[in-house]
Amino acid sequence: MPVLIEACVDSVASALAAERGGAGRLELCDALHDGGTTPSAGMISAVKAAVRIPVFVIVRPRGGGFVYTFEEVAVMRLDIEAARMLGADGIVVGTLTNDARVDEEQMRALVAAARDLPVTFHRAFDFARDRDEAIETLMRLGVQRVLTAGGAASAIEGVEAIRALAKRGAGQIAIMAGGGVREETVQEIVHRSGVTEVHVRGTRDARTPMTPFPSGIRLRKRLPDDEQVWEETDEHRIREFVRLANG
Repeated sequence: MPVLIEACVDSVASALAAERGGAGRLELCDALHDGGTTPSAGMISAVKAAVRIPVFVIVRPRGGGFVYTFEEVAVMRLDIEAARMLGADGIVVGTLTNDARVDEEQMRALVAAARDLPVTFHRAFDFARDRDEAIETLMRLGVQRVLTAGGAASAIEGVEAIRALAKRGAGQIAIMAGGGVREETVQEIVHRSGVTEVHVRGTRDARTPMTPFPSGIRLRKRLPDDEQVWEETDEHRIREFVRLANG
């Protein structure tokens, strides 16, 4: 079975590059420097108009963990409804309780808001205290897919746990390997885990053409340090991921 590469993107340019490179699906985010948050309505609309491959929209109201208040979940439900109306092909969410379990009540509400759209539970899964319990909960809730590094810092480090999860969920829930996937590790991850979906970033640095550019002014609180530089998806890297994953 061909291995699908899902590219995590945050712009129209990156979405187009990922599609040209052979990605089979996009995860559309904002604020990737903060782990990915909900993209704007304008971005969802523009990306959907630009590409033909499926676009799954992350719905995450902020960075900083996965335990959410009632008010934040209410916002997430509205964002899911907006994304669905704008043509999203799937939704990506993840909520945990204070004691690091899947928040079943919140997830039930979010899955219901998605209606007929497939739901992916993102890497909040790797912060769950008991991944076996977590996957059973997600299957019971009708979540279609889990993105995971097997509870490790990267998918290659957690590859054996990913393999076990893929076996456990076979025929009931898809397991997608993701987290620090590189060209030099993607083939090993696929072969050792048996997954048929891999989540990658695959970027290059882009630089503003504006000159002169004032030095010493800080626009961001986080990386990159160079205010003239940002990350964009690299078509050639995505193509290489697709080639190696299916090699």
